Formats: sequence, C-alpha cells, structure tokens
Amino acid sequence: MKKIYLPFFLFLSSLAIISCGEKKENETSDENKYQHTDDAGFAYQTFKDDPTGLRLYTLDNGLKVYLGKNEEEPKIQTLIAVRAGSTYDPADNTGLAHYLEHMVFKGTHKIGTQDWEKEKVLLDSISDLYEMHKAEKDEEKKLNLYKQIDSVSQKASEYSIANEYDKMVASLGAEGTNAFTSNEQTVYVNKIPSNELNKWLQVESERFSTLVLRLFHTELEAVYEEFNRGQDSDGRKQYQATLEGLFPTHPYGTQSTIGKSEHLKNPSMEAIHNYFNTYYVPNNMAVVLVGDIDFDGTIKKVNDAFGSYEKKEVTHPTFKKEQPITSPIEKEVFGPTSESVYVAFRTGGIGSKDEKIVTLIDYILANSQAGLIDLDLNQQQKVQNASSFTNFDNDYGFHLLYGMPKANQTLEEVQALLLEEVEKIKKGEFDDWLIEAVINDLKLSEIREYENASSTAYAYMDAFIHFQDWQSRLDFIEGLKSVTKEELVNYANEHYNDNYVAVYKRKGEDANIAKVENPGITPVKLNRDKQSVFIQNFNKEESPALEPQYIDYKKAIGNSETKNGLPVAYIENENNDLFNLYFIFDMGQDNDKEISLAAGYLDYLGTNKLSPEQVKQEFYKLGINYSVNSGTDKTYVGLSGLKENLPAGLSLLEDLWQNAEANQETYDKYVEQILKGREDNKTQKGNILFNGLMNYGKYGEESRLRDIYSAAELKSKDPQELVQKVKDLRNYKQRIFYYGKDLDKAITSLDKEHQLPSELKEYPEAKKFNEVETGGKVYFVDYDMVQSEMVFLAKGDKFDAENMAATELFNTYFGSGLSSIVFQEIRESKSLAYSAYSSYQMANEKEKPNYVMAYIGTQANKMPQAVDAMMELMTNMPEAEEQFQSAKEAALKQIAANRITKTSIFWNYESLKKRGLEEDYRKEMYNTIKGMSLEDLKTFFNNNIKGQEYNVLVIGNKKDVDMQSLSKLGKVEELDVDYLFNYEKSGDKLKL
Repeated sequence: MKKIYLPFFLFLSSLAIISCGEKKENETSDENKYQHTDDAGFAYQTFKDDPTGLRLYTLDNGLKVYLGKNEEEPKIQTLIAVRAGSTYDPADNTGLAHYLEHMVFKGTHKIGTQDWEKEKVLLDSISDLYEMHKAEKDEEKKLNLYKQIDSVSQKASEYSIANEYDKMVASLGAEGTNAFTSNEQTVYVNKIPSNELNKWLQVESERFSTLVLRLFHTELEAVYEEFNRGQDSDGRKQYQATLEGLFPTHPYGTQSTIGKSEHLKNPSMEAIHNYFNTYYVPNNMAVVLVGDIDFDGTIKKVNDAFGSYEKKEVTHPTFKKEQPITSPIEKEVFGPTSESVYVAFRTGGIGSKDEKIVTLIDYILANSQAGLIDLDLNQQQKVQNASSFTNFDNDYGFHLLYGMPKANQTLEEVQALLLEEVEKIKKGEFDDWLIEAVINDLKLSEIREYENASSTAYAYMDAFIHFQDWQSRLDFIEGLKSVTKEELVNYANEHYNDNYVAVYKRKGEDANIAKVENPGITPVKLNRDKQSVFIQNFNKEESPALEPQYIDYKKAIGNSETKNGLPVAYIENENNDLFNLYFIFDMGQDNDKEISLAAGYLDYLGTNKLSPEQVKQEFYKLGINYSVNSGTDKTYVGLSGLKENLPAGLSLLEDLWQNAEANQETYDKYVEQILKGREDNKTQKGNILFNGLMNYGKYGEESRLRDIYSAAELKSKDPQELVQKVKDLRNYKQRIFYYGKDLDKAITSLDKEHQLPSELKEYPEAKKFNEVETGGKVYFVDYDMVQSEMVFLAKGDKFDAENMAATELFNTYFGSGLSSIVFQEIRESKSLAYSAYSSYQMANEKEKPNYVMAYIGTQANKMPQAVDAMMELMTNMPEAEEQFQSAKEAALKQIAANRITKTSIFWNYESLKKRGLEEDYRKEMYNTIKGMSLEDLKTFFNNNIKGQEYNVLVIGNKKDVDMQSLSKLGKVEELDVDYLFNYEKSGDKLKL
C-alpha cells in the first residue's frame, strides 16, 4: 500500500466571486441504486455491491444522513460535515471559515452562559468595537479600541462558562473531539459510546442551532498561535507556494485556510455570523454515523434532533477558469529544515476523467514497492527520498512529485530525475502488468478502509463534500480497469510537459515571517464552578447502561506450533481474506545494535536469482508486503497481504532471507543515505525536542539515541557480514504470530519454507541504559522559529499497576483534552499558548520509572507568563467537583466502550507482559475509578506531581527567548545539536 506524503493541512482561499450556481450531486444510473422506506416512513437509498452497507437518507429539510453499521465495538464514529471551507472566505476576511470552526465549540444562547440576556448586550458591544477596530487605520486608536475590547470581554466573561460543550461530550466518554477546516469543508468530529447517541444528538442539535461568539478575543489569539505554528512549518510554506503557482487566480492558491496575518488581527464578528447563516444550513450539511447502530431507530433520532432546522437556498461560488500553464513556474521558500523539491501538475477535479487516469499514473510512479520512482530512484538510492501523491477537489486537482536530495546533490538534479520518470510514462516504458497490480493494490487498501468504522465515515464524508454519488465512489476502482495503457501514455504526453510548478525548499532565513507583539490579554473568567441550565438538565438524563467487556487473553489467543517446534500464536481474521504473519525475535538493538543496520540494508538487496528491483516487483504482483524491523528489545520479520498468496509470498521472503547478496556499491550508498538522514533529522524541530532533548533529559549522555555508529565505523563495515547477520537471525530463538484464516494452511507453508537448525541460539545480553535523576537543569537548543516550545520532565516512581487507575483519571481531569484544567487555564483563560498539556506517563515496562511531563508551545514573548501559569498548576491542582465528576464519567465510559479486537489482542497482551501483568487490567482500573473521589485524586497529585524537580527542555530562537527567565528554572545549558545526537561534527557539549 502506498505511503502518501500529504501534509495534513490544506490551504485554500477565496477571491472575487465571478458567478454563483447551485452545485448538484454527480449522479450514476438508478439501476445501481435501490430506494427503500423503513417502518417509520423514512426513505433511503442503498447501493449495488456496497461492502459498507450504507443507508443514505435525505431529511425533508435537505440534511443528508449517512448511516453505516459496524458492530466491532460499541462506538459510533460521528462526523458533522458542512460544505463550507476556506474557498468561500470573503477576500477581506481570510481565515474566517477556520476561525468559525473554533467558535462553534463556544456554546450557544443556552450552552455556556449563566445569563444570556445580560451576556448578549456585552457581546453585541464587542462586535461593534471589532467593526470599529477593523475600519480604524490609526495604530494608536486601534490599540485603544483593542483595550476596550479586552475590558468589555472581561465583563462578558462574568456571564460565560468556558468549555461547557467540551465537558458534556467528554462526560459521554467521547474520543477524538475535534474539528478541521480545509478547501470546501468544515467537519466536526467525535467518537462516542453507542449508548450515548441520544445525549450526543441533544447537544449537537443545540450546538448548530445558534452561533454565539463568546470568549472571542482569547480564542482569536489561540488561532494566531496556530498561524505562528504554520510559519514554523517549512513543509506548509512549500505546499502553499505550490498552490499559489498552480492556482494564481483561483481561491485554492490566492489565500490560505489559516488566513492572512492582518485579517486575523482585524476580524469581523458580523462577517462570521453572515458566513454561519449562509452555509450552516441543513441542506448544506451532513450527519455521518458509522458504528454500532440500529438503522431505523437512529434515523428517527437524527430527524428529531435536526429535522426542525430550516432549509435555506444555498449557492456556492464558482470561479473563473484558470489559464493553462505554458511554461515552468519556479518558486523558492526558505527555512531551517532540510531541503526538498516539489514538482506539481494541475489536473481536473474530483469525479473527472483526469481523476482516474492521474490516480493510475501516480501509483505507477510511486506505490512504495514497485513504482518507477520507487525502483529507479529510491531502490537505486539516486536520491535521499522521493515519491508522489495526488489531491482532487471540486474544481481542480493536482499531481505532486517530491524529492529530497542526497549529500552534494542539488534540488535541480532531483527535479530532473523526477521528470525523467514522468518521461518513462510518456514513452510507455513500464510493464503492462503494473496497471493491474496497481488496481489490485488500491482494492486491498479499500478493503482495509471499509473494515474500519472511522475510515468508512470519512469516506462517506468525502463523497458528500465533493457532491459525489456514493455509487460512483464504489465503482471508482472497477472503472480503472477500463483505462488502457495507450490512454495513460496519450494523457501523459498531452498533460505532463512544461506546465508544472516547481517549488524549491532551501535552507536559509525566511524574510517573510510575521512576528507580533504580545497583546497582553487580561485573563477571562472560566467560571468552572458554574453550570448553565442546559448542562444541568443534560447531566440529569440517564443513558442506557453499557457494561465493559474484558479480554481473557489465554482464550482469545490460540496456540499451535510448527513441525520444528516454533510456537505459533494466532487470532482468526473474521472480516476478510487478508493476513498478517510475524516472526518475532525477543532481541533488538539493545542486544546487538548492528541488527537494525543490517535490517535496513536488506531492503536494497536482491538474491542470486532476482535483482533488488525484481524482488520488489514480485512481492507487488502478489499483493504482499514484507518488512524487517528492529526495535530496542524486539526484531520483527513481517509479511502481510492476500491470504491466497501467503505460500508464494512466504517462499519469496524466505528466498530473500536465505539468499540475499551483498553489494559494496549499494552499501556505500546506504551509508551515505544514513549520514544524510542524520543531517536532515537534526534540522527538524520536533525531532530535536521530542527525540534529542527528551532522551538527553531522561538519560543524559548515555542514551540509546547517542549510542550510534560513527561515520568511520559505518564505512568500515563489511556488507557481507551485515547480510550474514540477517541470515543468522533465523538461527535464534523465535516465535510466530499469525492473524488470518486457514491456520493449518499457514502452518503448512511455514513447515515447507521456514527451515531451521535443530537447536536455536540464545539471545545476546542486552545493554542497559539507566535514567538520570531530574531537577534543576535547563537544556536549550537555538532554532530559527517564531514560537518557542518547552517540555518539563520529572522522573517519578517505578511502575506500579495500582496507580494505573488514578493516572487515567488524573490525565483526563488535569492535563489532556479540551476540557482539562491545563487547557482551560493556559489557553482558554489566559491565551498564553495554542497547545498546552500535561500528563503522568506510566512506564511501559516493570521496574522502569514513570514520568511527569508538561508541554507548552507559544510565542517566545509569552513564554515567561506561560511557564508561571503551568508551574502554578503543577504545584496547586485546582479542585472543581463538577469537572472531576465529568472526567470520572469520561474515564469510565471510555473503558466500558473499549473493545480490544483483531491483532490488537495480541499486541496488547505483549505490552501487558512487559509490565509484568497477565490479565486484562482494565477491570481493576474500572472498579478503582468508580470508587475514587476528588480527594483521592488530590492525594495522587500530592504524592506524584506536586513538588517534582524538573529537567526543562527548550527549543526556540535565542534572539527572542528570555534566557534570564529560563535561568530561574535551573542551570541553563545550550546544547549543540550535533552533540545532542552524537553526530560528531562537534565534540563540544555546549554550542559556542
């Protein structure tokens, strides 16, 4: 299956509306759709050969309701989708759709208020002040108006109650509560226990009935922090530059989803209300529910909740057609991260003929196994990394090829190599079988997608947003079979010429960064001890009971063995004809760090009969994936794919395992790739903070991260010895895990193919890495960025299963999620960070220590205030009984709705055994949480959190960070990045 590099942000924008028109569903023939009416009189459609079993309803007011049944767990993936994204933002209010998404979490005239009539007067005043603020050109007068906004907002917050929506859905046991905005969509997400459907519908029905822009200026600051995070993302900037080149006059390229800085700082509450009233109407929305549902009962409940919404005429803007690109458009973006190049071609939109042809071309070029780019560039190590992906929206799509250079290779050279692969498509220089293999690969991906409730829900949502008839999506892959090689070649010759956009991401300072002053927001009142009438009534309602279910691992996991005595743990796949097979060796890099090096090298090798490229092709023909991975204490050799091809796939794997041939030139390139990867890794701020600094904070100089081979050591290795290392792996003790059907046939294949010596070797002794004591140390890395990010890390007591319940409840109440104490105080009340959280992290192995961790990501000029706020919370836990009870309900309901299924049964059991446990400990946790009080949680806090001594890990721009404030937290050491990762460039611990 293809690994898609798709940035999880889509910047789209808006320009002048040229014309308007009602967009309509793309229809397919009625012979493949079936009309039904249920017992309650609700009409719905089903679709031919639909593996998801969709029932598609349209209520009288136009609301689309997508219902799918998946009884694997007693949960429902819920999505409320609106055909309204940043494409429709007014030109003078970019970022509006995204900001509206944030505000829909703030409640209504019933949710989140103590006295709506009094609050409304103040909110209207704030709205008027914002209009004046937006129109004012004099900076001093603007500042005075903002101070008035801040002052009136304090008065308004006396009546507001923060996070009531979040508290209610959390009390249901909801997971993944969030939302996202992109080109033509805004989507609201929850995954709820199925017995909480009634209460979820109650709160969502109220939530979308009215828009109230309360706590506006504090949330606006959070959005601006999100904007700053975007400025710190070189990938995001490169992607946006690509869209600007592809769509110079269309909203897709003229402005971004996050919006322009000047628009974020000069919003219009009136414009946001107008947008909501225009697009948040039932005939422009869909409710998607996939999971453990009863169809007839569910649609009646959805109609009761949303059927009274008033239908309004909706017109979506249409835009002038883009002119053809007639010559290459080249752009540059700069930043501190590693270099890369994007090469993108504009295509037709979703549902077009282009979508089918370009999808096939894309997978012929790159499918992570046997594509032209995979084999010619990655397999032969001509570049550091390369691939491609597609994106299709309503009006246009694009095909993007990307590559990262090797050491001493230019971006222009990488670009030329990518375009050479496109030329092979144009010349028809690819095997005929590859088209069929790609289609089978896509079919496999679809099977995996539709067995999962959440991914099925997103597929429904995608069809709705793009005005797609569901049958057309079901038929998409089958329709690919009609596309001939000649059509692909002709299309490539017509559409893949000099009509591309190339964006070079180069290392260097970005001159376009917008840095802003700390606005000095006065903290608003949270009123967490108050409740609206709505939530009081909501909390009184009882939901049907949902009892937790626990796993008896010894019954759920079957046991067998091969003829040569290897133990085989197995779980039957009851859903489809796919399998997973793992050879598990209970030794890893701690036992022999050369294993990981050897495993990575194997990926570039062939055998005495097959070239490296042929090995990949043969696996791809079979619909089989193989992998060899080494962790700290385990090594896995894996095989997965179509059950019918397991024997052939296993034979191919065993042939590679036994007959791989070393190649010095390939190894030399492999070493070059490792060293270039190190150079690239040290440019990524996330890797520096959460990998480099985190490991240094836990282990000091003696960490696994720093226990690496030097460049000289890597170059001196004998590749033949590395290959032998992989071959010898089969001579060690091992066990097998099989998930699939026909266990006996799988074992028969193992008996035939997996030949072993009569006695297997014991594992080498593992190297120990000991955690250092924490406290009084600040480790700082200088990095060119707008925000600063900080982690507080304290070593705690050793793992004790008896604390698992309190840990779960504490994290829910205090540090994780939208309704947690930390989020409310630091983001909602004080606007000091976009992201802030804290957790007590239990060790994943017995005799290992737990850790207290807290994170803040914010503007550098807010960091001292944010630190003070976090440290106050970590010293004195606020006590809110109602919030505690909500967190307790959430923890209990999440355990009750949790089902461990499929391969997770085995892997969960593996994790439990590392902690010294044999039974499903959730039962003990559930019963313990049930009896806990706020006083118990306070005791846990006092024993495990309060008074901890922290190592503080900081990354930021030294020019902006208040180093004097950092010194108050401990002795500051500015670490050289090469030293941090032990990359040899500098032997100095401190950066000079």
